[in-house]
Amino acid sequence: MQNLAQIIEKAWQDRALLAQKETIEAIRHVVDLLDKGEIRVASPTENGWQVQEWVKKAVILYFPIQQMQTMEVGIYEYHDKIPLKRDYASKGVRVVPSAVARYGSFIASGVILMPSYVNIGAYVDSGTMVDTWATVGSCAQIGKNVHLSGGVGVGGVLEPVQASPVIVEDGAFIGSRCILVEGVRIGKEAVLGANVVLTASSKIIDVTGAVAIEYKGYVPERSVVIPGSYAKSFPAGEYHVPCALIIGKRKESTDLKTSLNDALRENNVSV
Repeated sequence: MQNLAQIIEKAWQDRALLAQKETIEAIRHVVDLLDKGEIRVASPTENGWQVQEWVKKAVILYFPIQQMQTMEVGIYEYHDKIPLKRDYASKGVRVVPSAVARYGSFIASGVILMPSYVNIGAYVDSGTMVDTWATVGSCAQIGKNVHLSGGVGVGGVLEPVQASPVIVEDGAFIGSRCILVEGVRIGKEAVLGANVVLTASSKIIDVTGAVAIEYKGYVPERSVVIPGSYAKSFPAGEYHVPCALIIGKRKESTDLKTSLNDALRENNVSV
């Protein structure tokens, strides 16, 4: 890995090296390792998550060394540089037409892809459901037994290379039409209600106690979250802008596969 990283870093500084066989082979080897799940753009550590910048650089450098090609799938035609993943049966992945996952993304055994999209560099762990029209962006990290509901948008990130990808940890439930971008992290077993939108600057406000507690970029484990708003002053007057509200915690007694409605009802939210 150290040798691969060195080759990638040199090519990142000097794009003329992209014409060399050693560089091309190294870049393609890194993408192949990503495809197999043997390396990741970001990995969990004792103190959070560690981003491997050189791996992201390899993904970015993969595009200029690839040639455009026409790919045909039945009656469909594509024209792109990145091939699609193949051989799902041997990987133990269920793929419903017309789900698409690009080569260089890792889809673990037991994952179900409804008609959805998974981009290069993403990691989707075992037991996860990527529901209809959900998108897993480039380099996003999705944990085990996660449910990405219909229309969820998990943003991708390639540049800047030091930026963290969106991370959804094990057991989280992401409600319909939620949008997660700019490296936000969803803690284990958290539940997001429909239409929650989180960016790096979004206020995530815990309103369960006598004093509000504010987070940015992180939803604590087992939190139950719904869309909210707060008043903000502008030169033209005071207006309400969106935020997210933590209105409770998922109970220990709750089945990890509970529906979103059950989790919200436990916290006295009408659905």
